[in-house]
Amino acid sequence: MNGPTDAALPSLIVYSRRGCHLCELLLGELDALVRGKVPIEVRDVDERSEWQAAYGERVPVVCCDGDEICQYNLDRRAVLDRIASRHG
Repeated sequence: MNGPTDAALPSLIVYSRRGCHLCELLLGELDALVRGKVPIEVRDVDERSEWQAAYGERVPVVCCDGDEICQYNLDRRAVLDRIASRHG
């Protein structure tokens, strides 16, 4: 689920967990929404203790530039607004 690598573009980080149905749904929707526009990095919260401590059971969480944009369900408008603000 990678896209352009232009440094001016925001990078979306999704904190996720293997076997999480909500995570799979959100990732599919997010990929369709931003494909070819911005890269998506998926981080398994169980891989690092600091991610586990920060996000625990709150997955999936979508972040951009260190800010949480949405959790559990994809907020399409918030993601698109964030992308647009970085292009402006």
